[in-house]
Amino acid sequence: MQNVCSAKIAILCWEEGQVPRGLMQLEALVGNSTNPASYFFPVRFCRIKGANIETVLENPSENVLKNMIEESKKLIGEGIEVVTTSCGFNAIFQRELSAALPVPVFTSSLLQLPFVNSFLAPGKSTAVITAKKRALKGEHLRAVGITPEMKVEIFGMEDSPEWNKIFTRPDEFFDVDLVAKEVVATAVKAVREYPEIGAFVLECTDLPPFSKAIREAVRLPVFDFITMMCYAARSVGIRTDCSAL
Repeated sequence: MQNVCSAKIAILCWEEGQVPRGLMQLEALVGNSTNPASYFFPVRFCRIKGANIETVLENPSENVLKNMIEESKKLIGEGIEVVTTSCGFNAIFQRELSAALPVPVFTSSLLQLPFVNSFLAPGKSTAVITAKKRALKGEHLRAVGITPEMKVEIFGMEDSPEWNKIFTRPDEFFDVDLVAKEVVATAVKAVREYPEIGAFVLECTDLPPFSKAIREAVRLPVFDFITMMCYAARSVGIRTDCSAL
């Protein structure tokens, strides 16, 4: 059982009641950003009023950003030393949140892209697997430090039928095994089509439960929300063993 009172890291999540049934299934998997069992250290979850798939992923809302800032300031006053969010599309708010808060802010696993790009050999590219390619825009990438000369290939999951229930039939249950196969198939297809890919970054915080399967299938480094949380934890002196995920 985590001691939430001792948590130094807060995770800003969607509003209570705004998570559809299908996504709640994915949130129950170890490795998901909103599952306490995904972490080897205490974290504190904070539900943000108005935050949902529409206001974060489809049409980023300034009101949601304002609520994030207000709630984060309260959390910092209660001892939180790092602020993160539970959806990679919050990358679009990275600069505003960082400017407004006096602690490190990690909005998205996409923040790892410049780091990954720095260790790849010339000519190599980084593959991003995202929940919805059409919603991931240049503004998101610029906000996390991606520049035009960095080679980034983006692959969306929305063309995978089972996964796409998130958007078309969100209150239906998933076949989680089928979702896992779709995620791995997306990575395998990416490498087949772009053999210069040297690593993967998973945008979506529902994807880390499948990172191990991707690594085994493509034999390449895979970075996700959990790898970023390990950096965040160690940066403020939290002892953690992230090797089990």
